[in-house]
Amino acid sequence: MNLMSGVILSVSVLGAVWFLSLPWLCSLLMGVGLCAASRGSWKNIHVARHTIKRDLMCLVVIFRVRLSMYRNLRNRSTIPSLFAQTVTQHPDKPALIYEATGEVWTFRELQERCHAVAHWALAQGWAEGDVVALYLESQPLVVALWLGLAMVGVEAALINHNLRQHPLLHCVGVSGARAMVFGKEMSEAVSEVIGSLQPGMVLFRSGEQEDEAKLCSLHVQKLDPLLARSPAHPPRYKLRKEFNDRLLYIYTSGTTGMPKAAVVVHSRYFRIAAFGFHSFGLRRDDIIYNCLPLYHSAGTIMGLGQCLLFGSTIVIRKKFSASRFWDDCVKHKCTVIQYIGEICRYLLAQPVRPSEDRHRVRVAFGNGLRPSTWEEFVQRFRIRRVGEFYGATECNCSLINIDGKVGACGFSSRILPSFYPIRLVRVQQDNRELLRDSQGVCVPCLPGEPGMLVGRINDTDPLRRFDGYADQDSTNQKIACSVFKMGDSAYISGDMLVMDEYGYMYFRDRSGDTFRWRGENVSTTEVEGVLSGLLEHTDVAVYGVTVPGVEGKAGMAAIAHAGGQLDLGAFLIAVQKALPSYARPVFLRLVPSVDTTGTFKIQKTRLQREGYKPRDASEKMYFLNSRAGCYEAVTDELYESIIEGKVSL
Repeated sequence: MNLMSGVILSVSVLGAVWFLSLPWLCSLLMGVGLCAASRGSWKNIHVARHTIKRDLMCLVVIFRVRLSMYRNLRNRSTIPSLFAQTVTQHPDKPALIYEATGEVWTFRELQERCHAVAHWALAQGWAEGDVVALYLESQPLVVALWLGLAMVGVEAALINHNLRQHPLLHCVGVSGARAMVFGKEMSEAVSEVIGSLQPGMVLFRSGEQEDEAKLCSLHVQKLDPLLARSPAHPPRYKLRKEFNDRLLYIYTSGTTGMPKAAVVVHSRYFRIAAFGFHSFGLRRDDIIYNCLPLYHSAGTIMGLGQCLLFGSTIVIRKKFSASRFWDDCVKHKCTVIQYIGEICRYLLAQPVRPSEDRHRVRVAFGNGLRPSTWEEFVQRFRIRRVGEFYGATECNCSLINIDGKVGACGFSSRILPSFYPIRLVRVQQDNRELLRDSQGVCVPCLPGEPGMLVGRINDTDPLRRFDGYADQDSTNQKIACSVFKMGDSAYISGDMLVMDEYGYMYFRDRSGDTFRWRGENVSTTEVEGVLSGLLEHTDVAVYGVTVPGVEGKAGMAAIAHAGGQLDLGAFLIAVQKALPSYARPVFLRLVPSVDTTGTFKIQKTRLQREGYKPRDASEKMYFLNSRAGCYEAVTDELYESIIEGKVSL
């Protein structure tokens, strides 16, 4: 960066708040100045005029978050110590509201319950760095447990309560947990694996249960009376952990293999929550409706973090309900809602109800809102602001859509690209390996060219850290060298995005979701969005299947179709209008439901494995006969003909 660029950058950051109130002409002049300092191209001036306000808004947010992070680093702050500061500001304000029971915990009560957990942990003889697995459905106790453990340096591993048997054992084992706390609702799942847990594992159960004798024989201790006897005052304990030390573990979804335990340090927790607060116009007096699972970063960090760090009230719902969603928002006077995955589409599929017009929600924030449903969602439910973001729990290349650009999950500045060092890089089509130039450095993508998102790693910068996973092998697999320049290192997201000329980023696919057919790349995410829209927001899973003797993979769509009849003729006509020929599903599979994760990500592994062979009588399989121009049922005879290459695709 030359001297002029440095001067302009400094002035931009320090005067950004003042600048945002100026007329558009001043924005143009600043954009011209920035571009003149770089390339002097009229095209860059055009880009600057359209993006300078957005970029400066984000610079202000980054500046505020970075300053507060360095202050916390200097003060050796932790999430428990920052929460203690929040409590002193409004101890009697509601912190958590549990929708299932109507129970309300004030900030003081939440803190006292955390203190009880901390005393209990010390009584168990656990030390800083020990791990306790938490295996409970979403409820306020989950918050008190992991935060109370953190007060004495014990790290919680938040286990997906939908897991059973081998995946459950894997997640507990990879964390190195010394103990497990589970809810009574998980008792059966625990009893199935109790004989395979690590030797010496201590088990605690929360909640009363009828079959107490069985649990006693399995040496399971009752947690509730232990916590009831624990003191509510702060423990006499000097926490040695600091801002960049481990706080807890949150697991990846496991859509492409076994879940990995991502390390969440105190600074990462703060960073994620703070970016959400400052980027989406959230307020300390907000009431946030959180129906997301608390084993997930969206629910526990981005959502709950607004309560612990900024004083908002959180309404916790144990499980998402499309039919009760707006009624709950009206009941609790919610001003902000969280979404993830397909929640918005599920809400659009519901019949219109009176509560849609009575709610006070002004902001919806989350990730995974499909472009195909974005505008319909905003218009129908009168949402003034959508805060879409992109980012895995562990990544250092998060994106934020700060100005509500429809369909975008964030942006990268075209004016000051080095300020936040992320990039889309070219990859090989078949195996997603990074492509490199003659110097051995990764090749950046041009606007409109899909590429893999990467973020430069800098362990000394709290915004650029990559803390990895509990096991080193998984961590190493996500790091590449010589990405931006020779000798550097970068986090490899595995996700394919595309950037437009203004720097807006649009999600395409996760690694492995794109398949090639008829010499073209097919984005499963895009096709799913189109087909779901044609079918009134029905669940759709799109994937590629192998056909013997045919190059590439043929598109197949599994459609949730419980009862009724699908007019295949009308469906095909609509598909032909909406999708290019290579993206149209060659095979259809009508199923009662589509497998999803606990965070509504569609799981396709089983579907891909089973292919297009007729199976269950409750399901129907169809093949697109291109010569006849229609979908026809796949019989055993037709299946054999396809396998033997007797049918033209």
